[in-house]
Amino acid sequence: MNLQVRKLNAIEYIIGLKDENVFSKIESAIMESQQAELKPFTQKQMIDRAKQANMEYLAGTCKTQEQLEKESENW
Repeated sequence: MNLQVRKLNAIEYIIGLKDENVFSKIESAIMESQQAELKPFTQKQMIDRAKQANMEYLAGTCKTQEQLEKESENW
């Protein structure tokens, strides 16, 4: 069974859940998993990102908040 099928099976299971406690446990496990994947940036990474952002801003390749909101409507 491939990963895509397993994910669809999990989604179907969750959709059919009627027990709030079971759902809360699943939700907690998801949240813990997401937090475990987050790693803080190193100082060098932060400086590199700031330099890149400044270059993009000066080059005029940045999008405005309004542009991003409009773009996200089509997601």
